[in-house]
Amino acid sequence: MIAQGQQLPNATLYEFLDVATEGCSIGPNAFEVSKETAGKKIVIFGLPGAFTPTCSAKHVPGYVANYDALKAKGVDEIWCVSVNDAFVMGAWGKDQQVNGKVRMMADGSGEFTKKLGLELDLVARGLGIRSDRYVMIVDNGVVKHLAVEGPGKFEVSNAESALAAL
Repeated sequence: MIAQGQQLPNATLYEFLDVATEGCSIGPNAFEVSKETAGKKIVIFGLPGAFTPTCSAKHVPGYVANYDALKAKGVDEIWCVSVNDAFVMGAWGKDQQVNGKVRMMADGSGEFTKKLGLELDLVARGLGIRSDRYVMIVDNGVVKHLAVEGPGKFEVSNAESALAAL
């Protein structure tokens, strides 16, 4: 598993964009983790799946609600990473009304999650390989803080815990 002080592994994450911008089209766009984290302080939280109970009721809403407080602590971006495709993550972001506060980053093949060593095997429950629930604070691509939840827990990866770690 990745640890504090280590460089994030490079991988490609996908984000569904509703508006075309310079170099980005409407729809799923690919982003390299190494390029997107360069020179930025980013709070990355991972979770098992879009539209799932704890993720939808607590995890994402907490980061949306604490956006201003996280920005005030020097955070440039907040990412939600899940082993879902970009279409699902885009739809979930609309449903959660993230409104540009949280980047809904899809790790559809689990490449990033596996490289982090944070995969969660939910095959027996019919959900496949997913992401552990975690939060990390990354500064210029280096992990400065990592907290991984125990099975079935939601205690250390919430926005309030991220704020306390900053």
